[in-house]
Amino acid sequence: MTTGFPGAAEGSDARGLAAIVNRMNLGKLNCTGTMTLQPGQAGTTVSDSRTTAGSFIGLAPLTANAAAEIAAGTLFVATRASGSFTLTHANSGLSDRSFAYVVIG
Repeated sequence: MTTGFPGAAEGSDARGLAAIVNRMNLGKLNCTGTMTLQPGQAGTTVSDSRTTAGSFIGLAPLTANAAAEIAAGTLFVATRASGSFTLTHANSGLSDRSFAYVVIG
């Protein structure tokens, strides 16, 4: 995962910066991931170095059981910290509650 601007240590690289801005303009923000809720537990911690205490965490269900978890109203972001976030959810034996997520900020 690239998290910085190539060549930043040496100074400005106009072509590299233009490439990054062009990818961002196409929606390639490098701030997404996937995760699956832990079966048999009421919480799942996701480690992601891009996360801070002030990050916005957006979730998109990737399976029918993940969508049902959202519809049930039991899933929410309980904590955000430097390097991780924790989701609270229903304690279920289902192992296919998978989500795509986005970290902003």
